[in-house]
Amino acid sequence: MNKDLLTIENSLSNEFNKIDEICLINSKKVLDAFHDAGVCEGAFNGTTGYGYNDLGREIIENVYAKYFKAEKALVRNQFISGTHALTKTLFGLLRPHDLLLSISGTPYDTLHEVIGINDNPSSLKSFLVDYDEIALVNNDFDDGRIVNYLKEHQVKLIEIQRSCGYSTRESITIDKVERIIKKIKEVSPDTLVMVDNCYCEMVSDKEPIEVGADICVGSLIKNLGAGICSNGAYVVGKASCIDLIAESLNSPGEGYDVGPSLGANKSILEGFYMAPMVVKNALKVGTLLSAAFKSLGYDATPEYEYRADIVTKITLNDPDKVIRFCEIVQANSAVDANVKPIPSPMPGYEDLVVMASGSFTQGSSIEISCDGPLREPYIVYFQGSLSYEYGKICINELYEEFKND
Repeated sequence: MNKDLLTIENSLSNEFNKIDEICLINSKKVLDAFHDAGVCEGAFNGTTGYGYNDLGREIIENVYAKYFKAEKALVRNQFISGTHALTKTLFGLLRPHDLLLSISGTPYDTLHEVIGINDNPSSLKSFLVDYDEIALVNNDFDDGRIVNYLKEHQVKLIEIQRSCGYSTRESITIDKVERIIKKIKEVSPDTLVMVDNCYCEMVSDKEPIEVGADICVGSLIKNLGAGICSNGAYVVGKASCIDLIAESLNSPGEGYDVGPSLGANKSILEGFYMAPMVVKNALKVGTLLSAAFKSLGYDATPEYEYRADIVTKITLNDPDKVIRFCEIVQANSAVDANVKPIPSPMPGYEDLVVMASGSFTQGSSIEISCDGPLREPYIVYFQGSLSYEYGKICINELYEEFKND
């Protein structure tokens, strides 16, 4: 192990202690939710067909509702991804001539065709849903502009994307979310606030519903699946909203009461149980990576004193370095380590994307992974890993490769 990297690691003990404290808090919250929801061995059994009377699914959704302090939860393996859950949420809550407002700038690439930022005959725009956005200012909400906009427009739904996506901005902390929701509700109490919480769960000791959000959405192949879930996503929040979203996912009249778990209940529960520890490991790995590359002179964010999500951005300013970075991560992964990542077109993205994800579940970004679009300023986005030790081995290889550049 590189001696300089070990020195950097030793300097992070205070930051690691803070991460441990948050893990303990969230572990207690998870355990309390398990007890309150009455998790039992019978909950591991699944259903087929329509999925009527699925005890495990009911218990899982009670666990999620209790952890997030929500009225109701929809946790389903019928959701393909976080993007799918966000799509079903938007289509479930919005109607023709409603206004959707993003207050964290332009959303993640895969939502562009969902909303209609890019033309698609199946977009919200094609169903006459209006859209507008307000950019962040200095990595924070533009409070004044948002308040004035709400006074002048009837906004049905506000979207907040906490994680940075493929942008250059910082991810949004829960404290900032709490502040802006309070101001939104003072001006327009009937406007729904939906938070895209992907990559952000269990990073702090509060979640969006606890700070006033009406709806919170995320993926089970990120933080809360802990590398155990093979697919799925969750939506938590107001019961009236969850019922509409369930009908969007399934069908009107059946919505919440159908959906076979197909043997997924045990992995969803086990993943949620392990999630605080796995998120802790991912945060420590990201903190070490950020500090290591900052010492090499790269722009590495977030800096390690505070994090809003598990994503670490390294600005490499060179497409070849992005590819090389991904090659090293892939070579230090558990699965398909012999494969070389190649920039390729991907559904929902305008630019070629290079991706390293030698994971047990395809696209599981809580496992050690990194990716990035081949566009200026050529940033690589690193997430994971399941254990601190595996992440440290990978960072050591990256540090050795880039220290002389």
